[in-house]
Amino acid sequence: MLALRKTNAAPGLEALQIPPPAPPGPGEIGIRVAAAGICGSDIHAYEWTPGYEFMAPHMPLTLGHEFAGHVAALGEGVEGFAIGDAVTAWPTIGCGRCRACREGRNQDCQARRILGLHCDGGFAAQVVAPASHCFRLPEGVDAEMGALSEPLSIADNAVEVAAITPGDAVLVLGPGPIGLGIAWIAQQRGARVLLAGFGDARRLDCARRMGIAHTADLAETSMAEAVRSCFGEKADRVIEATGVTASITDGLSVLRSSGVLVITGIHSRPLELPVTAMVRNKHQLRAAHDTTWAAWPRVLALLADPGHRAQLGLMVTHRLPLREGLRGFEMARRRDAVKILLRPGDG
Repeated sequence: MLALRKTNAAPGLEALQIPPPAPPGPGEIGIRVAAAGICGSDIHAYEWTPGYEFMAPHMPLTLGHEFAGHVAALGEGVEGFAIGDAVTAWPTIGCGRCRACREGRNQDCQARRILGLHCDGGFAAQVVAPASHCFRLPEGVDAEMGALSEPLSIADNAVEVAAITPGDAVLVLGPGPIGLGIAWIAQQRGARVLLAGFGDARRLDCARRMGIAHTADLAETSMAEAVRSCFGEKADRVIEATGVTASITDGLSVLRSSGVLVITGIHSRPLELPVTAMVRNKHQLRAAHDTTWAAWPRVLALLADPGHRAQLGLMVTHRLPLREGLRGFEMARRRDAVKILLRPGDG
């Protein structure tokens, strides 16, 4: 079968023919992949930016951790699923033994494995995942929307970490798929949301079509002016989803006293913080990475609503057969798209 593989610790990716995965073992499900999204983490792995060295011992491996498809095979002891069920999966697999795993926090397991980053993922016709990490898609949710559930669960977790409440003034930095999801979910929860980008006309237009009321292009205005114009005051919450280190200190400059800034981007450079100003302003700096078990039912419930699906589906701007996956990666690098889905079954 065709797969997009990371084969060495250097920039690049290869489209290779490989054998199908072994049949699912006890407690596992074999999934026939119908759609898989290109994520910012995939681009980092493709470019081999600092912070992804952990992948090297696991190569060669198939990338892809945002995927959905249909159950093709059931391992011994699997219950609650049937052949043909439409499913997605949380790709983060804990060891099952440590304190974090025992407490249901496999995202905090220090021995965790992530499908598509530590072991074979969804940029292929088939993938095997633990049944315990698989979720049946609600009625009306196709594989394309199912593939959005993982990045939306990341966005949901960031909103939770920010502790957003109705009426909060929330600045979201970065209109990529994660930032779009954060802004949309925060607005659904009653926050006043401003989504800001830099030279991101295509993505900011997507945000407005998704119903995100307030956007700003920081190539045309300052962050301080955008926040003042939108809220009339500093932000209660700032959520960074850019991966651009300077955006963190910029975000702190428009955060109110005792406000919360959440970092979600992956950064290749260190950051020097204005610590004294942070202390005097009682700024709370937090990080959100991956997601939680609790996020998944919330996200799947959102996707079950046809109106929500119509808005969230606007993030998908390009659909390519898997054989054109390398072209899709280059498009994503150039920001020529919002969300690109690869479809192994298309040709």
